[in-house]
Amino acid sequence: MKYVYAVLLALILGAVGFTWLTLHWDYSRGERVGYVQKFSSKGWVCKTWEGEMAMVTMPGTLTEKFAFTVPDDVVAAKVNASAGKRVALHYAQHRWIPSSCFGETEYFVTDVTPAD
Repeated sequence: MKYVYAVLLALILGAVGFTWLTLHWDYSRGERVGYVQKFSSKGWVCKTWEGEMAMVTMPGTLTEKFAFTVPDDVVAAKVNASAGKRVALHYAQHRWIPSSCFGETEYFVTDVTPAD
């Protein structure tokens, strides 16, 4: 019976460690520039800020959409305040996050700056 508990404890600690690693170790970092067109707090149990930005490279071309998650309420307020303006979203990409409770996308916005 001790071995069953030891294996269960090892599995739980492994899952917690893997989750911590995926949330704190960036796969990549960067920034995207465009116009935030959708932004809302979503989720039944775990509320997260989810958004979509339209990136236009040149006038008259098709827009590319960038889906993102904002884990911080202060940054979410900055995104809301910049609605309708061209902004640069600074993000960190976190791959293989085991639950959508942390966000629906793998792109976590860390800062917002105006792009003139």
